[in-house]
Amino acid sequence: MNDFPDFSHYHYQIEKELGHNRAGGRVTYLANDMRNQQLVVIKQFQFAKLGSSWQSYDAYDREIQLLKELNYPGIPRYLDAFETQDGFCMVQEYKQGVSLATSRSFNPDEIKQIAIAALDVLVYLQNRIPPIIHRDLKPDNILVDQVGNVYLIDFGFARVGEGEVGVSSVVKGTLGFMPPEQLFNRQLSEASDLYGLGMSLICLLTNTKSDSIGDLVDISYRVSFKHLVPKLNIHWVNWLEKMVEPRLKDRFPNAVSALAAIPTSPVRPPEAQFSQTTLEFSASRRSALLTKTVNITNPIPETLLEAQWEVAFHPHDPLNEVGRWIAIEPQTFTGNQVKCQITVDTSNLMTGKTYHRKLLLHSNTLTKTYCLNVQVQTARMPVPNYLVSYGLLGLLGVFFMGLTWLISSFAFVFGTIAGSVESAEVGTLVGGVIGLEVATWLIRSSGWRFGVVSTIPAAILGSIVVTQVFSGAIETVVGSAVLLGAGLGVVTGAIAGIALNLAIAKMIANGNQKILAIVLSLLTGAFGVSLGLGFRIGLTKAFVLLPLISSSIALIVLLVQIQLQQANVVLNHRKAQHFSIKP
Repeated sequence: MNDFPDFSHYHYQIEKELGHNRAGGRVTYLANDMRNQQLVVIKQFQFAKLGSSWQSYDAYDREIQLLKELNYPGIPRYLDAFETQDGFCMVQEYKQGVSLATSRSFNPDEIKQIAIAALDVLVYLQNRIPPIIHRDLKPDNILVDQVGNVYLIDFGFARVGEGEVGVSSVVKGTLGFMPPEQLFNRQLSEASDLYGLGMSLICLLTNTKSDSIGDLVDISYRVSFKHLVPKLNIHWVNWLEKMVEPRLKDRFPNAVSALAAIPTSPVRPPEAQFSQTTLEFSASRRSALLTKTVNITNPIPETLLEAQWEVAFHPHDPLNEVGRWIAIEPQTFTGNQVKCQITVDTSNLMTGKTYHRKLLLHSNTLTKTYCLNVQVQTARMPVPNYLVSYGLLGLLGVFFMGLTWLISSFAFVFGTIAGSVESAEVGTLVGGVIGLEVATWLIRSSGWRFGVVSTIPAAILGSIVVTQVFSGAIETVVGSAVLLGAGLGVVTGAIAGIALNLAIAKMIANGNQKILAIVLSLLTGAFGVSLGLGFRIGLTKAFVLLPLISSSIALIVLLVQIQLQQANVVLNHRKAQHFSIKP
């Protein structure tokens, strides 16, 4: 059992109440037309109710007469009208939509379509002769169905033709959605309805209730809403501001103009999120090509990110494209998930410097331009691969000098005890050859690559022994002296061979070229041996003085040549730096 009125005599059965204004005696019902089983909307006006008046009947009659003439998909059609005992009823086509005043969520593209569809309805109304002004555009009077169709309802306050409302008449409309000219009974125009539509869209975008829209209007009737929609596309902000301009002449003149000016960009612009905002490059060699990847994502649905890269101007960078040393691929793109590759060419950069540059991404986002920081650390100045370890060479020379002096002293003592110093010396040389070969075998069997170097001094010592034997320098050979000298020589040769190979390996590890390390080590060893032997038996001996002078001259010439080559490389490099891009 319900309290709905019985309209069965008029072939209508009430299904439910859709809305009411008890004070004004107006109730809206959803009903079923029993003749065709179609759902309809019945608006009942009860004149006998408290607060009702015949002036309100005029509004109903005006709406009926107006709706009879209208035929547009966005306006529910007039179907029927009938009188009741206490009032009057009007029947309209039922549209299964929900008003914008109902709490509901719309995505940015849907809001744009609502604005376009509502303007299309206004274009239809304003293109009539004379034009029709709705005068009560607000969220409650705009319906949207499930598929996005928009309907404009409640033409009770509508006016045919432009002109003054009349100072003596009651202001009709809804506060907050009436433009100032309507609020103050001034002349209305086709731009007057744009104000109400603009305010309705602002309610939708800012999630503001209809009865709170006045909070956004200041004392000069200007609407302030930008702070509530910080991510709203600036083009849409400007368009909405023009829709709700307080002064009539500052608004769009009509719906056609507003529709033509509606932004083509989305209501809410896309965003750009970066996998990294600082790119750090470090070159390990000159003229290196360095590459890093930046992933750019747009998380805003129903939008498409469009962007273009630019290398920010720097006073030290060349202006021509040929001289560009930062490349970005792709340079321009359209998409919501994009991988960009940044390549840095260091061939024209100064060595050992740190470069700071900025990459600018110009986009269709609210931020417009994003900035990425680029830091490039170039490789140090290329130094020739024949660096000299002077300290190691000096230590090697002192070692060989001391070892030679010590061994020659022992050989003299052993020879004196055995009765033949010459035999002990020969034995020491023979033992030295054997010791060096032993060192070679030990080094090679341990996996070292430089054991063969010990063979070179072994061959030299061997040739000295052969020369002394066949030249008759040794008159009498004493076996015991030879054996003592040989034992001493084996130990000494093994130690010298191992020390020589260790020095070479260390120099190579320090960055010296292999051949250079071997030559310098051998010359230093020969110089140390000659000097140690000279300190023991005298520097004036020919077989001491000749290798001493030869090795020292060769060593000096080689070291001077290395220094000159290094100086030349540095000089050429510094000249080239004058043409390089400055940090």
